[in-house]
Amino acid sequence: MHIEEGVVNGAKLILGYATAATAGLYSLKLAVDAVRAQGAASLAARAGLATAATFVFFQVLPTWPVGVSEVHLILGSTLFLLFGAAPAAIGLAMGLLIQGLFFAPFDLPQYGMNVTTLLVPLFAVAALARRVIAPGTAYVDLRYGQALALSAAYQGGIVAWVAFWAFYGQGVEATAGILSFGAAYMLVLTVEPLVDLAVLAGAKAARGLRGSGLVTQRLYA
Repeated sequence: MHIEEGVVNGAKLILGYATAATAGLYSLKLAVDAVRAQGAASLAARAGLATAATFVFFQVLPTWPVGVSEVHLILGSTLFLLFGAAPAAIGLAMGLLIQGLFFAPFDLPQYGMNVTTLLVPLFAVAALARRVIAPGTAYVDLRYGQALALSAAYQGGIVAWVAFWAFYGQGVEATAGILSFGAAYMLVLTVEPLVDLAVLAGAKAARGLRGSGLVTQRLYA
């Protein structure tokens, strides 16, 4: 989902900084809510775990250049289900920043666009979860259809944002690259719900995490 160097240039990069700032402000609001719910120490711990996981997604797991971008296995819905919206947002932003600072400095000018591409779909997942998951249902009890809906929202959002940035930077000339990228990225959709269910099954077996502050309260309650 990285917006590659040269896709958007010059003054057009400013829009990415603006959208990232807006996403950052909303993440701050979520962080305040998370502190009220589980405390600052829990938020910091969950954000740290989400950051480490995001770094692994980007730097350790394989990637494939396709069309206008790269296909990454970014398990955004998994992070949300384990840690909650605010820690997942912080983790995605920080993991991407660490990768850029230490391993891919050529991606830093595109950081605003890339972090927007990661965070806005996450917010959509959080909103969708409130609609498709009953208030009394713990995340460890999710069904496949619910996990698929959350994954589709996240991965579809990433594809939509990549398409937006590519059209914004290159116009209709980017169409072929966007279509090939979107088709390839949908392969992630076949994997992520299964990963979600496997992780949730592991969490369900590891009841010692309940109340630990290392996971979101909703995982078990």
